[in-house]
Amino acid sequence: MTGPLLAVRGVTLQYKTKDHLVTATYRVDFEVFRSDRFILLGPSGCGKSTLLKAVGGYLAPVEGEIRLKGELVVRPGPDRMMVFQEFDQLLPWKTVRENVLFPLLASGKLSGRAAEEKATDAIAKVNLIKFAGSLPHTLSGGMKQRVAIARGLAMEPDILLMDEPFAALDALTRRKMQDELLQLWDDTRFTVLFVTHSIPEAIKIGSRILLLSPHPGQVKAELNSLPRDAAATDPEGLLALEKKIHAMLFADVVEEQEPHHD
Repeated sequence: MTGPLLAVRGVTLQYKTKDHLVTATYRVDFEVFRSDRFILLGPSGCGKSTLLKAVGGYLAPVEGEIRLKGELVVRPGPDRMMVFQEFDQLLPWKTVRENVLFPLLASGKLSGRAAEEKATDAIAKVNLIKFAGSLPHTLSGGMKQRVAIARGLAMEPDILLMDEPFAALDALTRRKMQDELLQLWDDTRFTVLFVTHSIPEAIKIGSRILLLSPHPGQVKAELNSLPRDAAATDPEGLLALEKKIHAMLFADVVEEQEPHHD
């Protein structure tokens, strides 16, 4: 297909709390193309995760529309698989292999030997074959996230939705998981829509970044053709890019906080 894989057009999202109706995003537009590593970046409360849920089909826009391969998104489907931040997204009574197999069998996408082979291939891609028979409680946090990624990729979705999947990991494990995700992308060129509030993580993982304003989330800018391995090849340029993005994200906030003089 020559057009965008995912098109988000003028999307306003709201959700109810006990006391309020919250507007999470306001008229957000963006497009994701095949093999994009597309990042939704912004401060807490800007509607990043809410946008991801809407793309997943779990929340309907009150304004605008979301289309995947030209079709209106109205419900969840196996063409969109989600990886969350929480480690308890795995079924605790099932082994690594059984967790990866589960959506393949439940969706009817594959069965029998074909499903087994697909699950084994996905587990191998995240380097967990030795732990295929292990239960989740025996795995580290990073390993659990690799299982969740394998489960998503085994379904061969059109787009993998990742909601701050490494935020709960320690710094060293988080960096390792970022590297592993990029290596996996190099091998398979899957399309990913990735939510984070970390500017360095966005730059490292993303090929494109959408900057969202503080609540309610609105598009502030879109950065494309981001450099790979900038930390190693151009650390000064990387630092300058981080500062530029920070200034773009928080310019309005800074201006509001600065005192006005007559």
